[in-house]
Amino acid sequence: MPTQAGEELIDRILAHPGDGDLVGPAANDLLSELYAGFPVENLTRLLHSGDDRILPTATWLLSEIPGMAAPLIGEVPALLASPIRGVRYDAIEVVLENAGERDGPVIAQVIGLSHDPESAVRWKVLEFLTEASIEQLQAGAASLPPGQLKELTEWLILQDGEDPDLPGVVIRLEEGDPVTRMFATAAAASLSSEGDVNLLMHAVMVEEEEIRAFAQERLSELRGDDSA
Repeated sequence: MPTQAGEELIDRILAHPGDGDLVGPAANDLLSELYAGFPVENLTRLLHSGDDRILPTATWLLSEIPGMAAPLIGEVPALLASPIRGVRYDAIEVVLENAGERDGPVIAQVIGLSHDPESAVRWKVLEFLTEASIEQLQAGAASLPPGQLKELTEWLILQDGEDPDLPGVVIRLEEGDPVTRMFATAAAASLSSEGDVNLLMHAVMVEEEEIRAFAQERLSELRGDDSA
């Protein structure tokens, strides 16, 4: 039965936290069990193991089951605050794929990671800002305190309307601080379409590595460049 197999795989991961040769295959098999019906709530055994070597595996599993990890959304704030870069990175994906309108605080926490010291995490926040639904962004904005992030999130939401602020996107890309440029790049990516990549071209030239890489990736996708 999937439940028995899933429990055995969790036991294996818990018993060999530092052995990638064992944990990797076990995690992949556990992922299959989750898709086969193994209750996602059972992953709390990994999330609460108290072993930092286990936490990346647990968070990765949550990030790989889009829409199925919602019952554990309450576990995500601690993951977003983890000192482990990969945990924070994957936790952002968990929020993107599972958070709803009632999850404003955890969405706001993701937006707050736009100040994260790690470039990879900031890249993931930029992806979140680009891919999140308007409802998710609205929920996050409502939970943010007054200040720059709230103002930028509300501005980003407005770009989904009938009259986006195209000159404002360019100005923010060219003259804004790093966080402002991140939000402007999210707007540029959302507004770009086949044959109209001018906004993303501006983003490719900014100082921040993660923004340049993100913009270049989106440009390559729009142009159908398989080498990206």
